[in-house]
Amino acid sequence: MYLGLVIGTVVAHQKVKGLERQRLLVVQPLDHHRQPSGPPEVAVDTVSASPNSLVYLVGSREAALACDPWFVPVDAAIVGLVDEVDV
Repeated sequence: MYLGLVIGTVVAHQKVKGLERQRLLVVQPLDHHRQPSGPPEVAVDTVSASPNSLVYLVGSREAALACDPWFVPVDAAIVGLVDEVDV
């Protein structure tokens, strides 16, 4: 699980079966000090996040399990909205 900041949206006219109704967002991964930690990535939005939202994501197999139906081909999924970070 890791933090991210929603920085954009993705428009796809064709999607693989299972992702047709899923929203895709561009997320900048962040470290625990809210500094960028790697390049932006595309994530499936499972919580209706909005631009500039601080979110937490899961990757790999956990991302596929977070989607409905399970095991769609995704590398990252937004699974929560972050209210605050206390380090």
